[in-house]
Amino acid sequence: MTNVHSPEVRSLNMSHIRAKNTKPEIIVRKFLFHQGFRYRLYSLNLPGKPDIVLPKYKTVIFVNGCFWHGHEGCKYASLPKSNIPYWSLKIKKNKERDSRNEIKLINAGWNIIYVWECELKKNLEITLINLIKIRGSK
Repeated sequence: MTNVHSPEVRSLNMSHIRAKNTKPEIIVRKFLFHQGFRYRLYSLNLPGKPDIVLPKYKTVIFVNGCFWHGHEGCKYASLPKSNIPYWSLKIKKNKERDSRNEIKLINAGWNIIYVWECELKKNLEITLINLIKIRGSK
């Protein structure tokens, strides 16, 4: 199968994909802030550099893109039709790294919440309301 874009266009498209301050992250952060949660962003001293850190609750939140983190069974996680070996390996390594970081965080006593991009697209309200369960022992 031929590539839809030239290498130059593909490179430009990929360069516009953000690692920080993505739309899903901003949605989650705004919701948490309006619910009274105060947080830190991208803690460099924690494994995996969590997107949101709630120190008071010893909880971290990862807002994951379905494609980049290989969300199982998700339509947004399908591999591109070109350069399949590269993308398969890339996603596999991302998932392995995520697993290693999860183990390190759990061993350090952190609670972990994953919010998937598709969850926010499918049912924003329910996904965000489920985050409030963090409060638990407030």
